[in-house]
Amino acid sequence: MQRRDALKSALAIALLGGVPRVLAQATTTANAAAPSTRFTMETVPDLARALAGQPYRAPDETLPAALDTGYDAYRDLRFDPQQAIWRKEGLPFQVQMFHRGFLFKQRVELYRVEGDSATPIAYTTELFSFPPGTKPELGSDLGFAGFRVHTPLNAPDVYDELIAFLGASYFRALGKGHAYGLSARGLALGSGDAGAEEFPVFRAFWIEQPAPGADHLVVHALLDSPSVAGAFRFDMKPGAETVIDVQSRLYPRVDLARAGIAPLTSMFEFDAGDRVGTDDYRPAVHDSDGLAIFNGNGDQIWRPLSNPPRVQSSAFMDTHPRGFGLMQRKRGFGDYADIEARYHQRPSLWIEPRSRWGKGAVTLVEIPTGDEYHDNIVAFWRPDKPLRAGREHRFDYRMHWCDMHAWQSALAVVSDTRIGAAPDPARRLVVIDLEGGRLASMPRDAKLTPDVWAARGEVSGAVVYPNPETQGWRLSFEFRPNTDSADGRDVELHARVLEGHAPLSETWLYRWST
Repeated sequence: MQRRDALKSALAIALLGGVPRVLAQATTTANAAAPSTRFTMETVPDLARALAGQPYRAPDETLPAALDTGYDAYRDLRFDPQQAIWRKEGLPFQVQMFHRGFLFKQRVELYRVEGDSATPIAYTTELFSFPPGTKPELGSDLGFAGFRVHTPLNAPDVYDELIAFLGASYFRALGKGHAYGLSARGLALGSGDAGAEEFPVFRAFWIEQPAPGADHLVVHALLDSPSVAGAFRFDMKPGAETVIDVQSRLYPRVDLARAGIAPLTSMFEFDAGDRVGTDDYRPAVHDSDGLAIFNGNGDQIWRPLSNPPRVQSSAFMDTHPRGFGLMQRKRGFGDYADIEARYHQRPSLWIEPRSRWGKGAVTLVEIPTGDEYHDNIVAFWRPDKPLRAGREHRFDYRMHWCDMHAWQSALAVVSDTRIGAAPDPARRLVVIDLEGGRLASMPRDAKLTPDVWAARGEVSGAVVYPNPETQGWRLSFEFRPNTDSADGRDVELHARVLEGHAPLSETWLYRWST
């Protein structure tokens, strides 16, 4: 085929014989026809490096018209769990595939790795049940859109869904007792920028067969986009906190000045600090309620999320960050009162760099939304310097899919932010609840210092006092925005609690927008 011929020089260094299907999109030959081939830890990086040296080829999206379905029909296109990979072997992990259709039209190649051999996972219509009138002809090789992994997560005799890779480079995982919420991505390009965003895709996966009784599963992924190719390794260990060690190696085709590393995507519609114009019986609706940062200087920061009146981006400059994440701190059913969505069970996701990432910024993008069905929050690490073309760039990190993640246990954390009308209609009352840390053991009559300021406008009446209902503390103040200024629409607010000059709480940072 013409595309395959164009890549012969790249394939010369490839170790995996089945790879021409991935690189050249030669989708006319069935997976079952491809033999098992050798696989090593350098197979995917070698492929990504070779891919980056060639012109970009878009993934195959050709589908029969009957499978160009809507959401409801796609949900009825189901994998047969009795045919899950490793089900018959009784191994601790099982794999089920997603069919192509609806929004997920791109073909993704899947391989099983056993020892040092990789074997393509063969597509057949017998793996799926189809809605009436949509089943492809027998012998069709339409391929897969992605896959999901099941394991005994919540009970020893029940295989629950652990992680799903579906759509571009998106994936999402669960810890014990969680329901799906926010997502992660392999890489973000241009998120929050004025121009069009580029969405890299995972074009192929290699799934290592676990040993009997294994407590972790390893998956390799080949990433591609017009601007960059990459190799990823995911080592996932399920539990009350599901931990995934990620090794990423990026090979840009062009200089990447606006890359987003370890990107997270979530939804925030409203909460007690952001209910203006909201008519809803529920107290809050969101997959995440704040961005947490543990920066290179050892400062612990909490930025409550918002549903802003216009797109806004915030950059928290840092050197060698220690961690960041989109967190869901509210964990009680009454915090949301939603029986179906069960927002109190949505996981938090904490990113812990495992290498020195240098200078850059934890970047937060908040997009206005009028509903709870569209993700409008993105957070990622943006390196200070461009990722240069023709080089390898490595970013290794650990993902914690969890309820909470403690990084400085001595500091109290923000459990809630409430904003409402003050007695003076020109002012707003801000109330911040704090829990845990040394603050929790302070005498109720302790003289503590509120450290509160605003970049513009006027702060008054700041006070810290015990909250007997929560056994925590409350920090409150009034804020008067400077509405006379043309640039007064966005104001940065800062608050924390001090004992003398020593912090007792993390730093609360908030962007006031009108």
